[in-house]
Amino acid sequence: MIQLIYPGIILRNHYTIVRELGHGGFGRTYLAKDQHRFDELCVLKEFAPQVQGSFALQKSQELFQREAQILYQLKHLQIPRFRELFRETIDNKGYLFFVQDYVEGFNYRSLLNQHAFTEAEVIKLLVQILPVLDYIHSYGVIHRDISPDNMIQRQSDGLPMLIDFGGVKLIQAKVESELAGQPGQNPAPTRLGKVGYAPDEQMRLGVVYPNSDLYALSATMLVLLTGKEPQQLIDPQTLIWNWRKYTNLHPKFGEILDKMLAYRHSDRFSSAPEVMAALSAINPLPETSANPPLQVVSISQNQQNQSLSPQSLPNQIGKYSNIKTPLFVFISILIMGIFGWLGGHYWLNNYANQDLNQLSKIEEKRQELLQEKRRLLGIDFNFFVDLVNEEFYARYPEQRGRILTDTPSDSIWREKWDQIADEFLQRLAKLSEQSRIKLGTYSINDLEQSKATVYQLRLSSQSLYDLADAKFFDLFPEQSRNANLLGLYIGQVWQAFTDDVVKDLEAGIAWERVEFASKKTRKTLKNRLKSGEGKIYTARFNKNQVLEVRLKSPKQSTLLSIYPPRRTQKSQFLLEDSSNTRWSDSLPDSGDYEVVVVSKSSQPFDYELILKTR
Repeated sequence: MIQLIYPGIILRNHYTIVRELGHGGFGRTYLAKDQHRFDELCVLKEFAPQVQGSFALQKSQELFQREAQILYQLKHLQIPRFRELFRETIDNKGYLFFVQDYVEGFNYRSLLNQHAFTEAEVIKLLVQILPVLDYIHSYGVIHRDISPDNMIQRQSDGLPMLIDFGGVKLIQAKVESELAGQPGQNPAPTRLGKVGYAPDEQMRLGVVYPNSDLYALSATMLVLLTGKEPQQLIDPQTLIWNWRKYTNLHPKFGEILDKMLAYRHSDRFSSAPEVMAALSAINPLPETSANPPLQVVSISQNQQNQSLSPQSLPNQIGKYSNIKTPLFVFISILIMGIFGWLGGHYWLNNYANQDLNQLSKIEEKRQELLQEKRRLLGIDFNFFVDLVNEEFYARYPEQRGRILTDTPSDSIWREKWDQIADEFLQRLAKLSEQSRIKLGTYSINDLEQSKATVYQLRLSSQSLYDLADAKFFDLFPEQSRNANLLGLYIGQVWQAFTDDVVKDLEAGIAWERVEFASKKTRKTLKNRLKSGEGKIYTARFNKNQVLEVRLKSPKQSTLLSIYPPRRTQKSQFLLEDSSNTRWSDSLPDSGDYEVVVVSKSSQPFDYELILKTR
């Protein structure tokens, strides 16, 4: 059988397939590069409806969009984001593709094959993953398929990620049944959950509750502890879990796992916070090993920029951070919901209840001023702490994995944290008020909406990103242009600048349509740019016409880009982010070309842009 999707093929004009990752009942999963994000890796999940035809494909997309809407709302750094859904026709066969973040790391099945997990490691893993379950359950989402195969230890920071939500398979089944004219019926081959991991109500009746996930999570923990599959741990006659002959656990911890595994869902813990509360009551807790294989110090998707707290979102319980401390201290902090300087600082604010006696009056006043600045700017408190944490650990990696205390010995580090906070507040003041208020809530859907808006203006996303980059990197020059910004808290700031640029473009600011006078082949355009500014020029040219672009500006003051009307693998751009000030060539297509000039100077300057054709 000929494989229609293969390494090197480009889907939707910007997803380059790298390799197949796996396949299941509904289609295959691919690793791809997103050409619109500096070749950032992502995952494409294929769904090829059994009922084919353009109507069926359109109907499938509509049904998916409707049913999967809640999945797009999930914004947690321990869940791969659902970026978009698109359809593609290849050799007259229709496909739908989900695009998700790619998580680099090993699943817990692979880790189990390398070493046995200790009790302390499993408790730590529970503490890391329970807040994620509580978060998705607060949105009415149940994972349905938790197992060692569907949890990945992220390579960048060691945190567990939940992948392969069973709800996606449920949506796929629902789409198939509706297309087949059998509403309400799931196709027979669809089986949600794994035998032994999923509870009876899920496997036998197809009914799920939030604590159905707790059952699967406990089963997963016992597999990691014993190295045995559930079928080897469950008595086939009584259906009771007999795991104690394979591992020796703290009695209270064993009771917690057993309660999570209760046959009747009404006998289990009802929620993830209940499990957390039970864990906090264990005394003493087992100590972590000196060099635990599952050492985790922060949350991030980039090793160079790490933070100690998960993304702060509504309905999330407290601040579940992971730190290298004795577990009893760690869990106590989680359960008590102590807010403040997460990952290294207690911030003095109206919401924290810290002992201020050891902090000097000067420091107390400094932090109060920071809090007031943040409040006046309308920036979310939790997001701002996460953002500054991220930068703090990037600048001072030796501090990763510990909490800064309010003692005099840590005063120098608290001061450094405050300095970063003050720097960032000054920079964030450059954003519009509307964009500042949204910091911490931007999603991939917002970015897609921005792109749709500029498309209506007959501008490209590349030009939009050029102007956003100019503003962002002017204020945050320490950030890497090659980093996956959207996987970091600082990426929220980049999206905020993108939002502001879109508003400028809608208002007719920062772009200009160039028209050549009759029989004229030369156009000179003059403008002045300030630091962080840029301008887009659009003009219509014909195929094979020779275009000469010349930019007169102070030396090393600009970046110049030229984008063709049609993007292909070979011609995504004619010139991009170049310090060159001259370009000339025969044009590949007829249509609207974009010439983008952005400033990389710290001083205002005048320039002339000369467009000449022949």
